[in-house]
Amino acid sequence: MSLGGPATRSGACECQGGDSQHAILYSLLSRSRGPSPHAHCLCTRHRSVRLQAPQHTCLAAAGVLAKTVAFLQNLPSFSLLPPGDQRLLLANCWGPLFLLGLAQDAVTVEVTEMPAPSMLKKILLEERSPEPQSLQPTLAGVHRLQCCLHAFWSLDLSPAEYAYLKGAILFNPDTPGLQTASYVESLHREAEQVLQEALALHHPVDQGCFARILLVVSTLKSIPPALLSSLFFHPMFGDADITSLIVDMLFLT
Repeated sequence: MSLGGPATRSGACECQGGDSQHAILYSLLSRSRGPSPHAHCLCTRHRSVRLQAPQHTCLAAAGVLAKTVAFLQNLPSFSLLPPGDQRLLLANCWGPLFLLGLAQDAVTVEVTEMPAPSMLKKILLEERSPEPQSLQPTLAGVHRLQCCLHAFWSLDLSPAEYAYLKGAILFNPDTPGLQTASYVESLHREAEQVLQEALALHHPVDQGCFARILLVVSTLKSIPPALLSSLFFHPMFGDADITSLIVDMLFLT
């Protein structure tokens, strides 16, 4: 499933126009419920979704996570970093690394809308059983994720190019709190350099390939880790912190 329907003017919420009954309900709920602007939004893009084939997709996601851990374990320059820096880098970049793994393994993400309770039921039951927003992937969020994956597929990267790109993303010298920021910066530059060399070898005529890759990489940060956790891992691990899970897999195996 993908986003459908025309875009609203200036990004305005569809609930604020259109059907007058829905608009009145939205206005009442917005005034009475405080600062969460989309908690009761009826717009298509804010509707909650879940995986269409959770057993298959979550299994594929778990495989990608295991391969990500194996990539880190086989990277001597990462294992030489202080444990604190390793954890900081992981917390900063596990989402983009996981997304690259999804793209490399060509994992497709299909979702279906969750049945929406009636507005009256939401009003009556929300105070007693609020559901955290982090556990509610939206159609808009999944659409951004799908667009990101398709953008990487269009680049047609080789396994080596994916590996160099993962290294460039992993060794982010701008990660706050690093003890070895200068060393991490040198690793980042090295990863980018070998990526450029690989691209020049495999795409000698395409001079803009590296720039396009950097442009697509910039979209990775638009996918919040909370979306990845709730969509792919909550069905398997509940509310487990994925950074801690990766650290456990990394150091206990």
